[in-house]
Amino acid sequence: MPVGQPLFDPPPHAAVLERLVGWAAERDAVRAVLLTSTRANPDAPTDPFSDYDVILAVTDVRRFFEDRSWLSDFGPVLVVYRDPIRPRGGGESFAYITQYENGLKIDFSLWSVGVLRRIAKDGELPNDLDVGYAVLVDKDGLSDGLLEPTRRAYVPDPPSEDAYLTLVEEFLHEATYVAKHLWRDDLLPAKYNLDHAMKQRDLRKMLSWLIETDGDWGVPVSAYGKGLKERLPSATWEVLERTYAGAGIEENWNALFATVDLFREVAIEVGARLGFDYPRELDGRVCRYLEGVRGLKP
Repeated sequence: MPVGQPLFDPPPHAAVLERLVGWAAERDAVRAVLLTSTRANPDAPTDPFSDYDVILAVTDVRRFFEDRSWLSDFGPVLVVYRDPIRPRGGGESFAYITQYENGLKIDFSLWSVGVLRRIAKDGELPNDLDVGYAVLVDKDGLSDGLLEPTRRAYVPDPPSEDAYLTLVEEFLHEATYVAKHLWRDDLLPAKYNLDHAMKQRDLRKMLSWLIETDGDWGVPVSAYGKGLKERLPSATWEVLERTYAGAGIEENWNALFATVDLFREVAIEVGARLGFDYPRELDGRVCRYLEGVRGLKP
């Protein structure tokens, strides 16, 4: 192994929890520690890359924000993503998304103690607790009264017909940008519109609606499409894989039309299940426009 290369060897789950509890016990400013999300759900699948979503209720948020040396208490820090301090529920909060050299990843959210106390009194859980939580430390009973999580956070509601048609039109409109950029031989914006806007934003949402129609609108949506491969029909996933291309302009034209074909197929199925008509006439006009741009001399 090259000198200086970090060794991926994250500590066992029990050891991480023990360290969090012990660390909080030694610091008077830390009044409560809550574990949330996947690691707080005994039924959720985890692997060595599964992060720890940890909420720290502290007496002085700014102290922990201004001096982040405390992050090293859990190991050598590799890199940190920092969210700014924001007002929340009568207090303040911020986040330090922390990747450690040994592979441990802890997403620290720091709240003023009043934030947790207020949530416990309000009788309604925010998404970051309703997704699931476990109280590891609570020195002052701040979490007393917290509702049990429904684990329905991030489960989408069925779209209205207007929302369904709007998504279709936004997707098709984005395709015209891809065509323009491909004709110009402008790869980066073409990739942005095709792979980010059309697929990651629009197609992914339509695919999530397809999954929800099979799951009675009870399946939480993961960020960035995580877990889609396991939830989609294998044939649909194989088609999705074919919509990704390299840097060649012609292969990206093919990927564009493959993406439109897949979106159309999924959207028609979703529409049928929800009682909505897919706008085939609009789809046809847009596709003819795309073919026309593809046929233009550069």
